[in-house]
Amino acid sequence: MKIVKHILKFLVIFVGILIICIGLMMLLDKQNTNYLNIKNNELAYNDSYLLSHVNLIPMNQDTVLVDKMVYIKDGLIQNIADKIEVEGVNILDGKNKFLSPGLIDMHVHIWDRYELGLYLSNGVTAVRNVWGMPMHLRLKEAVINDKIISPVFFTTGPKLTGPEFIGDDNLNLTGPTQAKEKVVSYKERGYDFIKTYYGLTEDIFDAVIEQAKTSDMDIIAHPSQKVAYAYHFNPQIKSIEHAEEIIQQPLNYTLDTLKLKEVINGFSASKHSSFCPTLTVYNNIYQMLIDDNILSSEQLEYMNPLIEKVDSKAQFERWYTTKLRDSSIVMSIKNQHDFHLKIIKELHEADVTIVCGTDAGIGVTLPGFSIHQELAFYKEAGLSNYEVLKTATVNASRTHSIMNNMGTIEVGQVANLILLDSNPLLDLSALQNPSTVFIKGRKLNRETLDSFEEKAKSRKNLIASAVRYLENLIIEK
Repeated sequence: MKIVKHILKFLVIFVGILIICIGLMMLLDKQNTNYLNIKNNELAYNDSYLLSHVNLIPMNQDTVLVDKMVYIKDGLIQNIADKIEVEGVNILDGKNKFLSPGLIDMHVHIWDRYELGLYLSNGVTAVRNVWGMPMHLRLKEAVINDKIISPVFFTTGPKLTGPEFIGDDNLNLTGPTQAKEKVVSYKERGYDFIKTYYGLTEDIFDAVIEQAKTSDMDIIAHPSQKVAYAYHFNPQIKSIEHAEEIIQQPLNYTLDTLKLKEVINGFSASKHSSFCPTLTVYNNIYQMLIDDNILSSEQLEYMNPLIEKVDSKAQFERWYTTKLRDSSIVMSIKNQHDFHLKIIKELHEADVTIVCGTDAGIGVTLPGFSIHQELAFYKEAGLSNYEVLKTATVNASRTHSIMNNMGTIEVGQVANLILLDSNPLLDLSALQNPSTVFIKGRKLNRETLDSFEEKAKSRKNLIASAVRYLENLIIEK
């Protein structure tokens, strides 16, 4: 009996010490991202400026407005004119640089606050997180209440799947009643959108759509293979994700141009849904296949360490093993990526709205940096620079009504802006390394943005990230 008491006492002490250690690690992780706290960053505290001598790329028309002044007050664009006189406000000389709306990445997976700085350093001033967890509700609250410097943050709830698609990253729905209850719950708890995923049968999907309409929540759809692809052309579904899903579902894993035409016609006729291609994440399969050392590359030091140790490694091993078994997979993946470019070209020619999304935060797809590769792929597919830039600005902002106050440089819009050394309408690479980023009017210079990258590199928050993921499994399951 005494032995049992000693064992129980030891277990209680051990659990107590473990809880304390975890608590200290979580506190340390929070302290290590204090550089994003607005009160700790004098440069970002002010949200009112008068910019002079800037060349505007307004994105509500294909033009450049030369040598303008822009008055930003309380984080909003108040006036745009050749000459503006305002007393008591900081005047910034734009030095004839180019002012563009900040970029919007419409398909990301956020794992920690460090990633917020990586997005900002790459000119991304708004993100749509599409795998919601409790941590994202706290993050959203901090952003809304101006506690931290961050891209404007939107998030779906957990991924809704059918009963057969089992996995710790999915919320399995077993029937229509449960589906409606989850939509109501996500609305009440503060998630912005509904994310539908694999395995949703028609009766469950119908219930999700019906309740989403009642609850006034837009749906973002990773197509379900349990319904026809055309089923997703529903007014409540505001964007359909992933070019590879067109090949894997309606084209039945073929590069069939005739079947593709049917899909294009369906998109064109629906007039409801935007399309978010996420070409970069699929192309990164090819990059893993041709680079056996990609996991040890410097770029992977910017990934969240939990994702790097688990997801990045698992994806690489999957494709490395596949390559050993069948070397033809390398060209198969490359050919499918090239077909994705054809999909983008034909969708664009059919006037389907394309919105930029990278699927950053999984595999080897880097937060922030990957958006420039995604935009380059749209250019390669045949879009003009202006049309490419639209996908990450005005097209993205018009996808959801709650995002309509960004994406263009107009009076009344949120001052999410990037100041560039050269004109991206001539060279898209100008979007990389903006000299200044304005997020809700707050000014971040290049030195500050570079420091965000340095602090995110090789960060040591694996356990803190694991605890947040465990929290998700406990609460959302």
